[in-house]
Amino acid sequence: MRFASLSGRLHQVTAPGRVLDLHTASGGSLPADPQQAYARWSEVLDFAAGTGAADGDRAVSEESYENPVPTPRQVFAIGLNYADHAAESALAVPEHPPVFTKFVTSLTGPYGRIPVPQGEVDWEVELVVVIGARAHRVAAEDAWSHVAGLSVGQDLSERVLQLSGPAPQFSLGKSHPGFGPIGPVLVTPEELPDRDDLELGCLVNGEQMQQGRTRDMVFPVPELIARLSAVTPLLPGDVIFTGTPSGVGLGRKPARWLNPGDELRSYVHGIGEMRHQLVEGQ
Repeated sequence: MRFASLSGRLHQVTAPGRVLDLHTASGGSLPADPQQAYARWSEVLDFAAGTGAADGDRAVSEESYENPVPTPRQVFAIGLNYADHAAESALAVPEHPPVFTKFVTSLTGPYGRIPVPQGEVDWEVELVVVIGARAHRVAAEDAWSHVAGLSVGQDLSERVLQLSGPAPQFSLGKSHPGFGPIGPVLVTPEELPDRDDLELGCLVNGEQMQQGRTRDMVFPVPELIARLSAVTPLLPGDVIFTGTPSGVGLGRKPARWLNPGDELRSYVHGIGEMRHQLVEGQ
């Protein structure tokens, strides 16, 4: 199943360009707010599975889709989760997942404009995991049962601030407004032919910059959930940015950065594509 957020309300995607407002269709029994819906995700799935012909759905422009997880309580992000990205960063493949956060105010939708602040702004396409059931000390073999769905994400990064010392400022450098786009839809794991092997990539001005497969993660999705939940409970609606493959601007020779006027396209096959225009920062 596929879900989208429009006007701050959760919708089931019944067909390409057609959606059903789940709050309205359920007679008000399901929450309209996407974040509240994740706390009752099993109910959402049960209702969506029984909508049949989806009477009451309507046609919409897919470019009206918003971030399907706009206000998570916790945002986790994983560094160096692909060996080729570790290599281009001149760093060793980690023995434990490097974890940081992106502040919630950096999150935005799958389409639109992103301001470019001063510095060196880089792209990092990522698979995003959204939690659908509380996970605490969960074994890897049980982890997928705690996932609401998957989406496309960009972990945009301003490298000067990120790498400034004496301690790197990963969370600040990756949390400018618009630096965490997610979308265009949330896809439940069973919808995908192989949830552990998805192609992801991004293009700048039509030029392919990144192209990888999630099967090459150092720590796959179940392992990430197990390791994170061993320390802190993962809550319904929480977000995990799972890491980026090689091809980022920092790893190029010479390095390449995003500039106002650039078009950034980010995709995960089987989920969808985001499109953003970079504009002058305020």
